[in-house]
Amino acid sequence: MARLGSKRINGVLGVFYLQFALFFILLVIYSFLRIGFYFYNKALFPQVDGPEFLSILWGGVKFDIAALLYINALYILLQSLPWPWKFSKWWQKIIKVVFVVFNAIGIALNLVDFLYYPFTLKRTTGTLFAQFANESNWGTLALNFFMDYWFMVLFFIVLVWCLVKIYDLFIILGESKGWRYYFIHTLATVFIAFLFIGGVRGGWAHSTRPITISNAGDYVSVPEHMSIVVNTPFSILRTLKATQLEKLSYFTEDELQKEYSVIHLPVDTADFDPKNVVVLILESFAKEHVGALNKDIQNGEYKGYTPFLDSLIDNAYTFKYTYANGRKSIDALPSIFSGIPSIGEPFVLSIYSSNRTTSLPQLLLNKGYSTAFYHGAPNGSMGFSAYAKLAGFEYYFGKDEYANDKDFDGIWGIWDEPFMQFMASSIDTLRQPFFAGFFSLSSHHPFKVPKKYQGKFPKGPLPVQEPIGYTDNALRRFFQRAKSSSWYDNTLFVICADHATVSHLPEYQNTQGAYAIPIVFYYPGGDKELVGMQQKVVQQIDILPTVLNFLNYPEPYFAFGFDAFRQEDNFSIVNNDGIFTMFYDSYVYTHDGNRGLSLFDLQSDPLSQNNIIGEDKSRDQLLERKLMLFRQQYNNRMLNNELLTN
Repeated sequence: MARLGSKRINGVLGVFYLQFALFFILLVIYSFLRIGFYFYNKALFPQVDGPEFLSILWGGVKFDIAALLYINALYILLQSLPWPWKFSKWWQKIIKVVFVVFNAIGIALNLVDFLYYPFTLKRTTGTLFAQFANESNWGTLALNFFMDYWFMVLFFIVLVWCLVKIYDLFIILGESKGWRYYFIHTLATVFIAFLFIGGVRGGWAHSTRPITISNAGDYVSVPEHMSIVVNTPFSILRTLKATQLEKLSYFTEDELQKEYSVIHLPVDTADFDPKNVVVLILESFAKEHVGALNKDIQNGEYKGYTPFLDSLIDNAYTFKYTYANGRKSIDALPSIFSGIPSIGEPFVLSIYSSNRTTSLPQLLLNKGYSTAFYHGAPNGSMGFSAYAKLAGFEYYFGKDEYANDKDFDGIWGIWDEPFMQFMASSIDTLRQPFFAGFFSLSSHHPFKVPKKYQGKFPKGPLPVQEPIGYTDNALRRFFQRAKSSSWYDNTLFVICADHATVSHLPEYQNTQGAYAIPIVFYYPGGDKELVGMQQKVVQQIDILPTVLNFLNYPEPYFAFGFDAFRQEDNFSIVNNDGIFTMFYDSYVYTHDGNRGLSLFDLQSDPLSQNNIIGEDKSRDQLLERKLMLFRQQYNNRMLNNELLTN
């Protein structure tokens, strides 16, 4: 049997009662530590008000659950399995030690950040071990720490002592034999496993991805407050495999500012022109699928799968070489809205995700725009709602706001066509000028279309191409609806994909094809001519500076990208498994960080079969120099948290 004081419970169920009781107590302790962390560093969080603090406490529970499940995974396993010796005193003492030691470490890590946060302005991450790996004076450092912060050490001892005393209130007794013992244990263990999976992921929905530090944005008003929401064990565990950038010093500051400045200054004395802006991000719309961008394919016979987008491109402005800055949906939003590419890993999953950043919606919000983001998935999916809030979107419209499950596709969210009609109606209610962002979802695995559209769109050799046709038709219906609105003629539309996908055409079965997407600027108003195709490289991170300069934005701003409309040689850089790929003019250049590996000229070699690296030393040196300029700006600004103009 198990008892708490004089209360007796069945032995098998008592073990699970113990786990739930202890877990609840740990959640209380972690909430207490969160409150302590805030008040200890209160001067660093002057903008936190009462409602936001309550939101932080509520949101923090989700991160505490995940962290505590990770920390107590061994304890839960040892306590849950139906060992024959389960109720023996020696076994329960071992399990108690496991529980106390692991949770003492978790408490200690949280307390350390009470003191360490003012120096880093972020929770400690998995790079802590690398930062101190070469220190030989651990003993001296520890002694000095204990002496300087004796009160924190005392607080730690008191908390651990309380944890031990609370554990000792529970006494596990019982018999571990018979079929009933094993049957009940098996059922309870399966239930615990189910709860464990949901807890560490942050939910059980198909669209739910394991929560990361960036999800804390759902509960705060500015990125700096995310450190209150998360806890230190979670921050460390979620970044153990994260990439730590190295500081680079290839160039002087003067050289960086002259050759690749990331601080953009107004170049036009014209007045700010606050036009509406709508950014439409289309899931998996690789450039390969767009007929208008592949007129030289298959002797000019290639039609593609996007007839409406093709017709729009004929009256819009685009570019010969257009690329995504990553290969995942999660890479797209920071690239498009904040001008920050993913180099090696998604920015929102990196240890730098809590850096202070700028964003297109935030900059325009500050200029009097209303801002809204639309995505038909369940709210919270992919962490989009968290990012949208931090990026300055006032309103978020997802599956919850759509509130009609008859249009649910059964997996990802609301079908694109009805959701885009909902978006058009919603935009009608926004105060002008407005900035609206949209992310489609139907052209995604398992590549289905609504029943009424089955057989209506060409299937093609790739499964994604039928739903591509469906979403293209949804786009057509959106523009039909938008044309009747008063805001339409005064709106700049930006259309791009989140990333490329599996390819079929030989011209895209190479490095450039892995990132080639459409990037289209369409302005139906007559006061600015915006039609044609420019022979240059443009990438997702160029959208922010291009839009701001189109509006004659009057203030300096930060962005790694370029203004696509200017007559300058842009370049685009991506990183996959440590290999850098740079797109410059018609060239595709790869580099391992130390030396160039390959160079192809898409103009004369569209299938990338002839490696010309080494044939022109001056050209190779130019490409390597541009790559290193980018790397130094990117690395050092990430490390120093310098992603703003000041």
